[in-house]
Amino acid sequence: MDSVKNLKNKLPPHNMEAEKAVLGAILIDPDVFTFVRPILDASAFYSPQHQKIYKAISELDTQSQKADILILTDYLRSVNELDSVGGASYIASLTDEVPSSANYEFYAKIVLEAAIRRNLLKVSNKISADVFDDSISSRTVLEEAQKSIFDLTEAGNSATFKSLAEVIMPTLEVLQKLHERKGAYTGVPSGFGNLDNMTYGFQDSEFIIIGARPSVGKTALAMTMAAHIAIDEKIPTAFFSLEMSDMQLVQRLIASRAKINSNRIRSANLTARDFGKVSETCGLLYEAPFYLVDMPNMKLLDLRAIARQLCSPPYNVKIIFIDYITLITGENASIPRHEQIAEISRSLKSLARELNIPVVALSQLTRDAEGKKPGLADIRESGSLEQDADVVMFLHRERADTSEDEAKPIPTELILAKQRNGPIGTVPLLFLSQYTTFVTEAKEK
Repeated sequence: MDSVKNLKNKLPPHNMEAEKAVLGAILIDPDVFTFVRPILDASAFYSPQHQKIYKAISELDTQSQKADILILTDYLRSVNELDSVGGASYIASLTDEVPSSANYEFYAKIVLEAAIRRNLLKVSNKISADVFDDSISSRTVLEEAQKSIFDLTEAGNSATFKSLAEVIMPTLEVLQKLHERKGAYTGVPSGFGNLDNMTYGFQDSEFIIIGARPSVGKTALAMTMAAHIAIDEKIPTAFFSLEMSDMQLVQRLIASRAKINSNRIRSANLTARDFGKVSETCGLLYEAPFYLVDMPNMKLLDLRAIARQLCSPPYNVKIIFIDYITLITGENASIPRHEQIAEISRSLKSLARELNIPVVALSQLTRDAEGKKPGLADIRESGSLEQDADVVMFLHRERADTSEDEAKPIPTELILAKQRNGPIGTVPLLFLSQYTTFVTEAKEK
């Protein structure tokens, strides 16, 4: 209790000397602002005086003017802010805080650290207030807390750049490892050789969209890929299912891997031979690093939180599948749905980069896509999906209904319509509806 009282008597985290040093370094060498601006904005300063001074420097920069002492003083005078920042004498005194502009980055990071701590304090105070407000549910408090912390995390990720010299050696090490593996794919292999030959596997930090009309086999294709990655390649894989239960997914997995008609599995109409194959397949599935997330009506923040957990020890997931993107609930239900999808799309793209893994999301196509080969314009509800995605693929076949003759393989095209860093093209597949799985034409033959 005493510690809580002591906290109330403390000023929020700040470092006035570092703030003065940053401003002084800019006034000594106005070119320093070019390097400080990606690190700090005006709100990072604790002192209202310093916020106004830094804002004025930013405004001068947008006018292509460099803010030395005289120019800054004149500008503040012209906007009637000079007295509010302490006058011309205070502006001039800032250069006395630092002997040179050399250590500007060190001072800027001190200012940023204090700003992040102040923002964390604001968030914690808001959470504390909400906890005692009976009109706010605990679920809402948790969601708002997650969102606030996530926003702080994103704000702390300032833009960075590297020289070629810094990137060349890590790149060479990767190429050396691939050379030793005799031409292995650079990314996570999908299991479909013709596709992997074009993409070199699903690449780290890429956001991948797989689109199709209803009942064409989006989930079956994603599960076929995910099962290959987790079971055959032994690469830790996560599958977020917003439409089907985890038990339904496992039944599909058993049918596809054991080559048993999925209807017989659902109806438990299994022969002794079938059950032996089921038991053997379950043994393989049991050992696989495959994680199912069954959560209908999943919120975006929940998805991000679970993904971060799965990509950390002991799970160490290397690829995520999401079935499917338009079932994710956005954070602001009051905005139009296409704006929510745009927010979700940007967030998943950001998640792929943050975790440095491929994120594969399924998407329903508009009804306009029926009866023709799908294209990039057919992605449902938001053009931002196509813009944000590094890779866009479409499943297409002439006959969507599989009820006529489920024993007959159905020719299906996997259209690679967009690949930011590689070729596009079409991969012929066969859909085995009785097993709810896809194979290449070569394998079927």
